[in-house]
Amino acid sequence: VCATVYKHIKQQLSFCLFNFREFQFSQTMIFAIEEINRNKEILPDVTLGYKIYNACGSLNILRVVMSLINGHKEVLSDFSCVKPSTVQAIIGHSASTPTMGIARTVGLFGIPVISHFATCACLSNRNEFPTFFRTIPSDYYQSRALAKLVKHFGWTWVGTIRSDNDYGNSGMATFAQVAQQEGVCIEYSEAFLKSGPKEKISQIIDIIRKSTSKVIVAFLSLIEMEALVEELLLQNLTGLQWVGSESWITERSLVAGDGYKILNGAIGFAVGKATITGLKDFLLAIHPSNNSGSSFLKDFWEAVFSCSLTSEKGVDILNPCTGNENLKDINNEFTDVSDLRFSNNVYKAVYTVAHALHNLLICKNGSGPFENKTCAQKMKIEPWQVLHYLKLVNFTTRNGEMVFFDERGDPAARYELINVRANVRNITEYVTVGYYDSAFPEEKQFVMNNISIVWATGQNEIPKSVCSESCDPGTRKAVKKGKPSCCFDCIPCAEGEFSNKTDSLNCNKCPVDYWSNERRDTCFLKKIEFLMFSEIMGSLLVAISLFGACIVTATAAIFYHYKDTPVVKANNSELSFLLLFSLALCFLCSLTFIGQPSDISCMLRHTAFGITFVLCISCILGKTIVVLMAFRATLPGNNVMKWFGPNQQRLTVFSFTSIQILICIMWLIISPPFPDKNTKYYNDKVILECDLGSSIAFYIVLGYIGLLSAICFVLAFLARKLPDNFNEAKFITFSMLIFCSVWITFIPAYISSPGKYIVAVEVFAILVSSFGLLFCIFAPKCYIIILKPEKNTKKHLMAKTNVKTH
Repeated sequence: VCATVYKHIKQQLSFCLFNFREFQFSQTMIFAIEEINRNKEILPDVTLGYKIYNACGSLNILRVVMSLINGHKEVLSDFSCVKPSTVQAIIGHSASTPTMGIARTVGLFGIPVISHFATCACLSNRNEFPTFFRTIPSDYYQSRALAKLVKHFGWTWVGTIRSDNDYGNSGMATFAQVAQQEGVCIEYSEAFLKSGPKEKISQIIDIIRKSTSKVIVAFLSLIEMEALVEELLLQNLTGLQWVGSESWITERSLVAGDGYKILNGAIGFAVGKATITGLKDFLLAIHPSNNSGSSFLKDFWEAVFSCSLTSEKGVDILNPCTGNENLKDINNEFTDVSDLRFSNNVYKAVYTVAHALHNLLICKNGSGPFENKTCAQKMKIEPWQVLHYLKLVNFTTRNGEMVFFDERGDPAARYELINVRANVRNITEYVTVGYYDSAFPEEKQFVMNNISIVWATGQNEIPKSVCSESCDPGTRKAVKKGKPSCCFDCIPCAEGEFSNKTDSLNCNKCPVDYWSNERRDTCFLKKIEFLMFSEIMGSLLVAISLFGACIVTATAAIFYHYKDTPVVKANNSELSFLLLFSLALCFLCSLTFIGQPSDISCMLRHTAFGITFVLCISCILGKTIVVLMAFRATLPGNNVMKWFGPNQQRLTVFSFTSIQILICIMWLIISPPFPDKNTKYYNDKVILECDLGSSIAFYIVLGYIGLLSAICFVLAFLARKLPDNFNEAKFITFSMLIFCSVWITFIPAYISSPGKYIVAVEVFAILVSSFGLLFCIFAPKCYIIILKPEKNTKKHLMAKTNVKTH
């Protein structure tokens, strides 16, 4: 049974330079094959063979493919294969683009390809690459992990550089897609190849220098990264935070010499490292004398020791090899097995083929997987049969790592997060600071160790790389015109709106009873405001109201004490007492306007106000009519007073008041006043007030009071000059003048007053008009009763005033 591996060597200019890492891969494969051949538990009585091909350059790759398809009988081992022209499996290539060409071609013939380093997600397409497998995770997972890594550290503004091939383009496309979902913006995205124009790298360096992002995600193969680091050193561009892919993040050759100045502090994902027991001794034991037929070993030896193994006659050798050279004295990429990652993938790939072949060979007819439950012919194994068993491979390595493939030929995606740093001895180390495992739930896939990271800035703080600083709570993000979503201005939330999160996209409106604070990061309950008894203005109005009621009571007491005197008896004392009662109610009804509005107080305050004032004006109107009738009754033959006696006066007051009561009842039935929260006047306050319910009804009540007042004023004005020592009409005229003036000025003041002051204006109007009526009508009488009792006689009251004639 033959297994085939071919080797990838770097191409520079028109020839290939020796690659120690790739040579270690090939020797690891040989070590694994020899280890399997010695193991009696796997493939007993079967010896694996191999052939190594040089896959440097497109021409060599084409020759390899044709050789594998057409068959090749030449072998390097000491044992001849049963069927040397049949290739059961191919291990390689290290790069994605060549692997795609090989896998696409040999896949037509059912030959399995197992790569240890080709990570392009495109290779997972089973329709295009049905025979491809790999022991390294797909870049689909690495790209997603890199996007989550960038987001984890708060880097929302990054630059990206990729290899301009399938590996770089596919990996970066997935990264860009996931980064956008994570809210990360890419300032620039550049691609190049080592074999491309040299000025392209210079252009990329200029872009990096002019950019504002401080973090660069490099999805580059090793040869492109080497070229980039070399140019960065030439232009002394340091201090950038590099985020790398698995192809270069653990490559020691990059930090050799001055490379650490560029990459110190870099972080990136790498496949897990492992220990392969016996590999180091195997590598150090390699010597040209043990395998003189290997051209690769000859080139390797000459490259390591800078000597020549050429022994052609007639050729002068400047520095011939002595044969005493020993790899134990050498420390390079080939001899270093302290960080085995990709070599471990080669090791697993060989064992994968071995386990597939082992399972194929132990198959028993009658229980086989093929037609009629048959097994493969052991002396004539076909590649497609090996392919079948490769899909079912599931084993555990000596290191405890499980090896299996999913339906796309991919292994489980597990990465270590590596931090490139220098230790106390100034030796570059690759420290594992976290892990990524796609097998876990999404929120648990990325885990950080409790190990501090050394950053490119040399500081312990995570470097910042943002287009715009985060917007604090109380602001919202507004994307700048023509810029990516990560470039934004922070706009303060408007009044009544808030945002309590950093980088909020929108400001939320506060609930109805809440308002935003000055910082706009929270909402507080609005202050409830109404005319309270406890505040100064409320207390003052209550005091004035009670004071007015007390004066009314005192006046009533005086009138009652002197009820039999002419001043009290004149002009119907019954109406005077009813007027005093209504004035007391006017003073007391103002108290219903003070305090927290309720359903009862809102209905009571306006209706009580309207009814008491109509009762008051009706009494004054009755007294005014009495004055006019009294003077007309003194005319000869006029008996008008019999039509307006006490009963008619009571009926007049009752009728006028009943009309107002009916209006108020209709108001309460149709649309009564109710408590309401007014937010129109103040943003940060809620004014508790009584909504009128029906403004029309309210103005009808006021209009009716105004109508009675106007009639009373006109009648009193007509009777003001009637001859009498005590003509009450002129005092009524003056009282009505005050009353009408107060309520005419009340309307605009009522409409324009904000909040609780509208209530204060109404109470003030009630009190002023009540005091006006009280003092204008009753103060002159009290003055005569108390201070001028000599004038409190019928004779004096009936005496005519002197009227001057001209």
